[in-house]
Amino acid sequence: YISSKYDQHPDMFVRDMEAIDKLRSDAVNSMEAHVSGIRKMTAYAAQLVWIGGKFPIDIGVDFTWYSALGFNTQKAISQNNLRFELANVLYNLAALYTQLAVSLNRSTSEGLKSACNYFCQAAGVISHVKEHVIPDMRGSPPEDMDTMTLESIQQLLLAQGQECFWSKAVKDGMSDSTIAKLAAKVSDFYDQAAEFGTKSDVISTEWIHHMTAKHHHFAAAAQYRASRECLEKQNYGEEVARLRDSLVCVNEALKESRWINKIVLGDLNGLKSRVSEDLKRAEKDNDIIYLMAVPPKSELKTLARAGMATPRVPEEVSNPSSTLGDNGIFGQPLFARLVPYAVHVAASIYEERKNRLVNNSIIDEIENLTNQLRDVLQSLNLPGSLQALEKPLGLPPSLTSHAEEIRQQNGLHKLRRSMHETSKLKANDVLLHQEGVDFLRSEAAEDDRARLKHGTSRWTRQSSKQAAEKLYAQADELDGYLKSAANSDDLVKAKLKDCEKAIQILEGNTRDLEEFVPSSRRATMLPNVERAASELRHMLNEVSHLESRRRRQIAKIREKAKFDDINQVILAETARLEREFPMQKIEPAHFEDLFEDRLERYNEDKKVIADEREEQDRLLVQLKQANAAFTDARRGDTSTRERERALQQLESAYLKYKEIISNIDTGRKFYNDLANIVNRFRDSCKNFAYQRRMEASQLEGELENAMSALNLGKSEALHDQKQRDALRSQYAARAPETEPLAAPVPTRANVQPPPAPPTPGMWNPEMGIKFGAPPQQQQNGNVHNPAYPSARARGGQWEVSQGLKFG
Repeated sequence: YISSKYDQHPDMFVRDMEAIDKLRSDAVNSMEAHVSGIRKMTAYAAQLVWIGGKFPIDIGVDFTWYSALGFNTQKAISQNNLRFELANVLYNLAALYTQLAVSLNRSTSEGLKSACNYFCQAAGVISHVKEHVIPDMRGSPPEDMDTMTLESIQQLLLAQGQECFWSKAVKDGMSDSTIAKLAAKVSDFYDQAAEFGTKSDVISTEWIHHMTAKHHHFAAAAQYRASRECLEKQNYGEEVARLRDSLVCVNEALKESRWINKIVLGDLNGLKSRVSEDLKRAEKDNDIIYLMAVPPKSELKTLARAGMATPRVPEEVSNPSSTLGDNGIFGQPLFARLVPYAVHVAASIYEERKNRLVNNSIIDEIENLTNQLRDVLQSLNLPGSLQALEKPLGLPPSLTSHAEEIRQQNGLHKLRRSMHETSKLKANDVLLHQEGVDFLRSEAAEDDRARLKHGTSRWTRQSSKQAAEKLYAQADELDGYLKSAANSDDLVKAKLKDCEKAIQILEGNTRDLEEFVPSSRRATMLPNVERAASELRHMLNEVSHLESRRRRQIAKIREKAKFDDINQVILAETARLEREFPMQKIEPAHFEDLFEDRLERYNEDKKVIADEREEQDRLLVQLKQANAAFTDARRGDTSTRERERALQQLESAYLKYKEIISNIDTGRKFYNDLANIVNRFRDSCKNFAYQRRMEASQLEGELENAMSALNLGKSEALHDQKQRDALRSQYAARAPETEPLAAPVPTRANVQPPPAPPTPGMWNPEMGIKFGAPPQQQQNGNVHNPAYPSARARGGQWEVSQGLKFG
């Protein structure tokens, strides 16, 4: 890529290539949950950000990754995109932070604190990917990195970080009010994670149910802690209301029991037991002793939140430039000697501005003045009328020189050959543009067919015109350029058709010219006619000198622009910027002041236009006066009229010939410049269509997998329903007077619900007789258990007031 796109030899960067390859290998193969992996990934990510300023985003290398979520985790995804590579590396970095958090011993305060920090850093990395990396990809992100998925993951990470802080608060014995605020925020995070998860195409059902259960779980825990605070403050009615709401939340969480693990399920059952006991005690005390009104849930004050988990982007990720350089922890940046891609872009920008200034604002203005001058001469029938009088026999010297010039250039053949070559350039540009448009149309048709097949509710990706808005706008813009150029070509062809016969005469031999230009009788010029003719000849010579000077000026300006090479100046400015701001990404905008200063060298040429216009206006006034005097002096003399007409026709044909040559050269340059633009446009359309097809293929695969799973679930549910119907009919035949069974609850395919716990309070002989409270749940390393301490200490000693309980 360097050898084809840059003016530097790739051998200069062999070591840099080896280094970046090793960095990628270390980052990709860092699979273990160890802190050393952080350095490997952040070092590679920092170098990716750095070389993003040296190379374009489509560097010409396909980076291959696999999705972490969704139905296509075994399907490789390849993109020629530096930002795609950076997004996946940072995604893995966030995953590593979560692995480190999970691997810690969270039964200690220090372990919980470190885990919370890792979760927050993981959320910060996901936030950075979502806000700064994905928007710069200039294409569709991977399916597990769309906005809804990343939002869900970020909220889930924050929820886990907040949960760690909540667990630490419980262990440290903080107040019920503080713990309630922390738990309420945990509940909010899980709720947002589940909400965004439902809008994602890759977040699994298991995750969503788990997050929903955790949302209700911590809502219940928050209300439970708030009820204990109410008990301390003797707000017995509010205590009952919050305990009731806590019990409702617990029951909502238990509805998701088939989707959650045994530890969380044990926590929920323990919480339900304690809430139920406290609620029974609180209702009894309030009904008998305190008699306070129990407010409805709608009148309960919303619990305050204490958000301790926030996204924290590591400095190595948010400011990677600080990690590179002499004082950077990752050493020197790679490819430092490579001229940044932005420099090449800046040079092309200056070249375009310079050409536009020189051609449109200077040369075109001068040529327009000359064309106006020639139009005036033609309207005055000059110089034909003067030549016919001065040389009534033979051919004027100026006409002879014009004819010789056209013969040497092989006039008409040259024009036709140049027009044919220009037509070939135009046809190539039209073909490239049409190929790009065909790619867009083909992709749009495929997208429309898929949307019609799957429906707009399932085929949710952007339409073709929305996804490639800039390409469609560029297609229309290029089409406008081509149509405008075609109109200009037609005008040139019309000019040639009008003067073709006269040019044929000019490129013929001298006898053909003499036969076309009739001779007039030689007449003696009167003194007044001779004076008027002499004055008019003087003015025509002035006009000729003016045109010659302008041609020299135009050639001088073009030569000046040709040798105006800004590359060395831009390189010097780049070196200064890299020296003064070593970690700053070079952008074309950094050279704007340099462009302005450089273009000022053409200000003197622009001032010449005003001087030329002023001189031409003065000359035209004098010329018209001289021609009026010449016409008055020859009034009534018709002896040279036919000769004047012939000479003027040939003079006009010569001027048209020169004008057509200039038009053809302009058209050839236009189509050559346009070829590069339409070629890039065609390639962009081709890449867009390819990426959209890959995206459509993945999306169709997901839809087919979802439909197959749905059909399997339906068939299994139908089979289960038939079995239940058969059993119900058998039971109905045996005992018709019994009530019908409840409707079966549908289950998810291939997921077995956990076995129902034994019904408390029912005794069987294997249990023996036990006195006192039910045995407390054993501590098994679960950090959630301290969240629900009993309101009163309960020992194993039997009391008469408790009665006798079995089980």
